[in-house]
Amino acid sequence: MKNLLLMLLAALGLSASQPTNDNPLLAEWNTPFAIPPFEQIKLEHYMPAIEEGMRQQKAEIDAIVNNPEAPTFANTIEAYDAAGALLSRIMPVFSGISGANTTPEMQVIERELSPKMTAHRDDIRLNEGLFNRIKAVYEQREQLGLNAVEMRLVEETYKGFEKSGANLNPEQKEELRRLNTEISKLQTQFGQNMLAETAAYTLTIDNEADLSGLPEALKAAAAARAAKAEKEGQWLFGLDNPSIMPFLQYADNRDLRRQMLNAYLNRCNNNNDKDNKKLIAQLLALRLEKAKLMGYDNFAEMTLEDRMAKTAANVYDLLDKLWAPTMKVAEREAADLQKMMNDAGLSGNLEASDWSYYSEKVRDAKYAMNEEMLRPYFKHENVRDGIFYVCNRLYGITFTQVDVPVPTDETVAYECKDADGTHLGILYMDMFSRPGAKRGGAWCGRYRGQTYENGQRVAPLVTIVCNFTRPVGDKAALFSPDEVETFFHEFGHALHGLFADTRYRGLNVPRDFVELPSQIMEHWCFEPEVLKEYAKHYETGEVIPLEYIEKMDQSAKFGEGFRTAEYLAASFLDMDYHVLTAVPEDLNLAQFEVEVLNNKRGLITQIPPRYRTTYFNHTMGGGYTAGYYSYIWAGVLDCDAYQAFVETGDIFDQTTAAKFRKEILERGGDDDAMQMYLNFRGKEPAIEPLLDNRGLR
Repeated sequence: MKNLLLMLLAALGLSASQPTNDNPLLAEWNTPFAIPPFEQIKLEHYMPAIEEGMRQQKAEIDAIVNNPEAPTFANTIEAYDAAGALLSRIMPVFSGISGANTTPEMQVIERELSPKMTAHRDDIRLNEGLFNRIKAVYEQREQLGLNAVEMRLVEETYKGFEKSGANLNPEQKEELRRLNTEISKLQTQFGQNMLAETAAYTLTIDNEADLSGLPEALKAAAAARAAKAEKEGQWLFGLDNPSIMPFLQYADNRDLRRQMLNAYLNRCNNNNDKDNKKLIAQLLALRLEKAKLMGYDNFAEMTLEDRMAKTAANVYDLLDKLWAPTMKVAEREAADLQKMMNDAGLSGNLEASDWSYYSEKVRDAKYAMNEEMLRPYFKHENVRDGIFYVCNRLYGITFTQVDVPVPTDETVAYECKDADGTHLGILYMDMFSRPGAKRGGAWCGRYRGQTYENGQRVAPLVTIVCNFTRPVGDKAALFSPDEVETFFHEFGHALHGLFADTRYRGLNVPRDFVELPSQIMEHWCFEPEVLKEYAKHYETGEVIPLEYIEKMDQSAKFGEGFRTAEYLAASFLDMDYHVLTAVPEDLNLAQFEVEVLNNKRGLITQIPPRYRTTYFNHTMGGGYTAGYYSYIWAGVLDCDAYQAFVETGDIFDQTTAAKFRKEILERGGDDDAMQMYLNFRGKEPAIEPLLDNRGLR
């Protein structure tokens, strides 16, 4: 298809500039596996390269529009799908590094680039000549002899242009451009504010007595952090998860727990230059304005049309089914914690900052089990090898560390090979927290997505980026059970990327399906058969005792009321903002949260939503807007899908794994998401496995 585009350009007397060696992003990448030459890329290379990528894509689009031949599948649909190859090569490099290892200078480029990229996309999607050619092919699609994937590409391309405003009149198109630009700017600013606020707050402790209850590893990490900040002899804690979460779990000092949680919950809500409240109100109003311009009643209606859920009613139906049983479990948990607190001699009511602390104590009392007992068995390298073991047992694939260009000094690269030795792709892993430089959370991205060129599969470059507990000095990095589960989760996304074998870039899975490959991987991480392979003491090599495995199994559902409630609360919050048909000028975000969560749905005050509005980047920063429910929607799928393995009597049944790979992991968006699931499972998913998995019935 690349050759077809070049022929179209030549026929019209146009040309795409050949990459030059002056800018490594534009030069040929003569590196192993055609990996970006990360060590050669400098800050000043990004903008010129991206602008050249946009220029070349515009020339490719012009060639399609001005082609004197009648529109066909090849010269219009396939040509459009292939256009922008250079830009698609460059942008993942910039976005990948800006997420994993940003600098103030990169953030300036992000802010400058955001409206330019939005305008570029609008120039393409609102190009009347291009849409007319696409529409012509769409209208005759039944007579073209297309196969199922080609037919889907035609239909999805046409629908994509419709959803992007191609049918609007000229005045409406200009208004849509304005809205898209403003929304893009605000979303970028939201994410940058959140990154800055998370990094800005630190708790400095200079009295060792205030460290009471904290694990030695956490104290050592805090001391190392203080030393790096030139505060020798003190201890420094931050709002990044590896620091604050264990602090809330173990710190005996209740006032300090309150202080830390309050700082965490009030990020971007401090009436300073990083405050997001006014920005959010503007963003919600602009999104609603865009939805109404496009003919929808609200933003959620517009967004959900292309998702598996289809409607807000379907989303609320699932959330509501889970909410009542979840709150019953959460209220029982709160009562247990209140009793533990009172038995310890503390009067008054349980607070949000007490929940994690007393949860650990109740877990220890009920099951003689706590997180610190397990960490020694979850050494970073052993967990990684355990994941490799699961992947090999299921799919026969292998991972070998390779010496290739890497995006950061802390990134390690692996070559993934299929069972027959075929190269599948490169996997990068960047595991540890870098406050202020790396955005929070964990994610899986791509420095190159899988494509086809001249009939040959181009292998992907996949990256896993996490914010796990950093090793101190020469000590091993020991993960919490949550970090282990997150590692397995992101590896599921990585498999989705590595196994991809699709011909068209324009066919992608819907947002509420994309978490199926990641969440199903979580089911293997604490299976006894798997733990015995990788959960080995970091000093002695002793395999995790059977007694610990049994306790882990017994306590697996402990705390699920809290975890599911905080997740569902955030999902409701996301939906409730985006089903609004009017955004009040004086919108008070704190009051809105209380009204829709505590007053309307009865969320107990000791459980805040997983993301308060001012730092809810999934929805306000874009990506999961009116889509945070996707994790629980996919949870129904992954729990039901895992049952397919359980029902065989072998959680490593390779026939089932091969079918999951073929029907789910390899296909991208080549078919309707539910149809792909039906092809794998043979039936629609049931909700009961999810309820059982979470102990909610």
